[in-house]
Amino acid sequence: MYLADRGSAASNSAATTSAAPGDRRAVPDRHPGRRAGSALPSTVLVLGTVSLITDISSEMVTAVLPLYLVAELGLSPLGFGVLDGVYNGVSALVRLVGGRLSDRGGGGGHKAVAVVGYGLSALCKPLLLMVHSLPLIGAVLAVDRTGKGLRTAPRDAMISLAAEPGTRGRAFGVHRAMDTAGALCGPLVAFLLLRAAADGYDAVFTVSFCVAVVGVVVLLLFVPRRAAIATEGTVVAGPAVVAGDAAAVEPTALAEDAAGRAPAGPRAPAGPQAPVRALLGRPEVRRLTGCAVLLGLTTLSDSFLYLTLQRRLDLPVAWFPLLPLGTAAVFLVLAVPLGAIADRIGRRRLFLAGHLALLCAYGLLLVPAAGGAALVCTVLALHGSFYAATDGVLAAATADAVPEDVRGSGLAVVQTGQTAARFVCSIAFGAVWTAWGDRTAVLAAAVGLALAAAVSARLLRRAGTPPPPASPSEQTS
Repeated sequence: MYLADRGSAASNSAATTSAAPGDRRAVPDRHPGRRAGSALPSTVLVLGTVSLITDISSEMVTAVLPLYLVAELGLSPLGFGVLDGVYNGVSALVRLVGGRLSDRGGGGGHKAVAVVGYGLSALCKPLLLMVHSLPLIGAVLAVDRTGKGLRTAPRDAMISLAAEPGTRGRAFGVHRAMDTAGALCGPLVAFLLLRAAADGYDAVFTVSFCVAVVGVVVLLLFVPRRAAIATEGTVVAGPAVVAGDAAAVEPTALAEDAAGRAPAGPRAPAGPQAPVRALLGRPEVRRLTGCAVLLGLTTLSDSFLYLTLQRRLDLPVAWFPLLPLGTAAVFLVLAVPLGAIADRIGRRRLFLAGHLALLCAYGLLLVPAAGGAALVCTVLALHGSFYAATDGVLAAATADAVPEDVRGSGLAVVQTGQTAARFVCSIAFGAVWTAWGDRTAVLAAAVGLALAAAVSARLLRRAGTPPPPASPSEQTS
């Protein structure tokens, strides 16, 4: 294993002497004088750049796809509903596959699977110009979402492995902020192309493809194939820790603190072939997955929330495309500071607080329409705050609970449960809306979210966990 990135020459010397004499695996500090945690690893910033570029491409298509399918191709609302289900459901089904494949691939598996995922999504953009029937369009969108599902867990695994445990919240916050910057730019670029080009949809899909290719190229050229694994004060390239005996780690560093942060020290590997049931056998992963599913079952899709807001307040139709931009802007502003706050106060606490912000947004949707722009801005601010406090924070909390060698699979387990639950919520919300109206549907979602938040708080409230058993390499060190 490799030693890396200690803050000073003295600490580097101490780390080197802790390795066995003649151990060729020890390497000197490659960045002398850099304080640990003073800057995010370049891998995080490059992956953020890839996500920014890719989100510009994806949101260009997402912004015009409903209008293109219904107005241009004459697809019925029912047909569009089927495609929307495919678009959101396929990603949940393949995330576990992406996580497992990336873990099986060893050190370079995360990057390889991520490249395949980003590449598949890029190839689907020009295919939308060639298909005009519901089955073919559904197939193209399924492949696009397959790419999304494949790349998400490996990408988050690379971020969590590159960042030190104490700064994972900030690392994911920076990544999500860069991703959201792309989500802000994509719709604006799409609408400019629709206004400027004679064949607006063709221009959007073509430019989207070119932008997506740039993202894949950046990933291939600038993300290392095998990123170093960062732990508190030590960076290794595999599951075992050489810098210091496992017994030298203080027990208090291994036990989860009362604020809800998981151990910052090394964790025992579960083995690259560990199945999903083995990951769910870990109490920490099981609790996080259960909470993600419970809360996801009462989390409305963005489209439903915007549609409810527009109808409850009787907003002009022309304002509708601006609603997602309001959420994205708040997300962009708050993602980094809330990620840093999560590192200090505990990721679970902030995750639950984010859902309380969403619950407040539901409550405002139930207030009789007063016709004020202030209510619209408040709902969008709460919605953006919800994403900033939960999206990257959940990934950081999951990374704390999962060993390095199955990090991709562990992230995929939690993400799959959350995505599938949100898909079920969308179906149930639509059914209740159809039967009893939007106000009843929002009220049911609010009550369900309050109950789910209370149960989740109880599940996540605990003083600490015993340290995991030492890995074979630690027992023999």
